[in-house]
Amino acid sequence: MNATGIKQFTMAFILSSGGCNPAWDGNRPLAGGTDEQTIAQIRAAGGDVLPSIGGWQGNKLGPNCPDEQSLAGAYQKVIDAYGLKAIDVDIENTDEFENEAVQDRILGALKIVKQQNAGITTILTFGTSTTGPNYYGTRLIKRNAELQAGVDIFTIMPFDFGGGSDMYQSTVNASEGLKDALKSANGWSDADAYGHMGISGMNGLSDQQETTSPETWTKIRDWAKSKGLARLAYWAVNRDRPCPGGGVVSNCSGIAQDEWEFTKITAGF
Repeated sequence: MNATGIKQFTMAFILSSGGCNPAWDGNRPLAGGTDEQTIAQIRAAGGDVLPSIGGWQGNKLGPNCPDEQSLAGAYQKVIDAYGLKAIDVDIENTDEFENEAVQDRILGALKIVKQQNAGITTILTFGTSTTGPNYYGTRLIKRNAELQAGVDIFTIMPFDFGGGSDMYQSTVNASEGLKDALKSANGWSDADAYGHMGISGMNGLSDQQETTSPETWTKIRDWAKSKGLARLAYWAVNRDRPCPGGGVVSNCSGIAQDEWEFTKITAGF
């Protein structure tokens, strides 16, 4: 925060510790641990946090909570633990994103959360193709409208999409596809749709060896600002440093860069 001016952090991931009980990575308690301490430090420095619930791997709440009421209760435990203003459900993989019953359960739970927490922002984060949401992403958007779940921000992850040597153009194309899907489902204007959109990129080398350089990320940020997007994030701060050996790893970006360079760029959003 001191080095970059960043104020907002997404903290991942909240998983199931067994059944319908939320825990950090499925094993660290909400209260009393390093996660709570980190949140307190960020807030003391003038920032805030947004927990991300779900992810690609692990034992998730969506399939483990039997219905939307119990799932909403699990989300509420996380909200209450930290007095949250927003939550993000990162819906991925076959157990959640490609499971239509679980999609509906998550949407129903988020609708309850909106009813029980005045002013809270709800976010869904999911993968994309280079041209926009796939069948399951489009379904999620349509069902949100049909169920009147009121999700505020739809964040796509424009990487690991099996193509896209030009990560700027692929990200813009994917985002325009998201805009069109949101317009179609909700009857929104372009401006309305952009205002309900987010981008969560991957800095440096992605799992599929796609390269997002600091220069590319700057162009993506500027495009997102120009369109009035609601959110810009990336995976992950832990990777926001140069890699002497390169490669796709969790503790550096795999490319030549300055330390915290992606965070500084994102802080300008």
